[in-house]
Amino acid sequence: MIIDRDSFQEIFATIKKNKLRTSLTMLGVAWGIFMLVIMLGCGNGLRNGIMGGFGGLATNSFFLWTQPTTKPYKGLKSGRTFLYDNADVEALKKLPELAVVSPKLKQSFNIVRGLKTGTYDVMGQYPEEREIERVNIPKGRFLNQNDIDDKRKICIIGTRIQEVYFKKDENPIGKYIRINGVYFMVIGLKQPDMGGGEGREQAQTIIIPFTTYQNAFNCANKVGWFAIKAKDDIPSEKGEAIAVALLKERHKVSPDDKVAIGHWNMGVEFGKLNGLFDGIELLIWVVGIGTLLAGVIGISNIMLIVVKERTKEIGVKRALGATPSNVVIQILLEALLITAIAGYAGLAAGIYSLEGLNALIGSEQGSMFTNPTVDISIAMKALSVIIVGGLIAGFIPARRAVAIHPVEALRTE
Repeated sequence: MIIDRDSFQEIFATIKKNKLRTSLTMLGVAWGIFMLVIMLGCGNGLRNGIMGGFGGLATNSFFLWTQPTTKPYKGLKSGRTFLYDNADVEALKKLPELAVVSPKLKQSFNIVRGLKTGTYDVMGQYPEEREIERVNIPKGRFLNQNDIDDKRKICIIGTRIQEVYFKKDENPIGKYIRINGVYFMVIGLKQPDMGGGEGREQAQTIIIPFTTYQNAFNCANKVGWFAIKAKDDIPSEKGEAIAVALLKERHKVSPDDKVAIGHWNMGVEFGKLNGLFDGIELLIWVVGIGTLLAGVIGISNIMLIVVKERTKEIGVKRALGATPSNVVIQILLEALLITAIAGYAGLAAGIYSLEGLNALIGSEQGSMFTNPTVDISIAMKALSVIIVGGLIAGFIPARRAVAIHPVEALRTE
């Protein structure tokens, strides 16, 4: 059978004959695809919002800090406190599994410029910090190795510091602020990478070279905590375990003490969240396809009714020489066309609804729900579901139509 204009005219004539019945059935399919697209888009919006909250942290990074010990070890009592030092930095850098070791210090200091004064956080960092956490510098520059080696009194200020200490149109680069009585020249402006509490904290933090911090604020051999990145071919959990073991050995902490060295592993948390969102996406597909299946069953039912109503017509076609494949193709084509039209309408409605929702909520940093859209691959998957659904909807009615004997069909009233 050749699919031609007459075939489509016959299909549209059948649809026109039963407008209400066909429209309600198509609505079920359209609603199924619409809900599938909406749920997938909202799932993506939630994923984008949550993942964006990590502020561009390297997925194979982890952080280590000290806490009181909970077990006695080598004659030392439990409850002992200890601090990291510069020797720990050098020891960690020698580990072949680690790509970046960035020590940090942080404390609140009195900040003065002219008649304006306030207390804000000051953080000592290394330039390698940019390899662990994304740093957005719209004006000026970030730290470099010369700043570390020369212990330069320079700083990068957050946007909130700029608002408080500088006039609206004043360029802060090259100007000076006083931190705990020591003058520092501003060389860069840091834009927060996230919203919410983390974003506010970034906006009101001042960054200075780590070595300058130690020298200027009497922290000559002190390290507050470590931001560390494992090599690309090393799992972050493995890199963390090796670093923790080294630090425990250096500071005489029991290997069985799970508390003395606090830790947070971005790789582990990222994996958990990815697994969670993959599970949510799978659940959405199951629920969406289930909803779509209900619509497909409806189309299959009306096609069975159509076959029953057109039994005599099918008999005439068979008597005039139509082969079983001709009848099957005609039924499948009708079911597929109805499903495709309804599915495309639902798909388009879902995509336009997501675009409207995206425009409504905007793209505020730090939002828990960001960019709730679906990409072209998702649309193609949904289209594939539509096509498969149409074929399934027409398969059973087509088999029944073929099973009708021409003579029996001609006798049908």
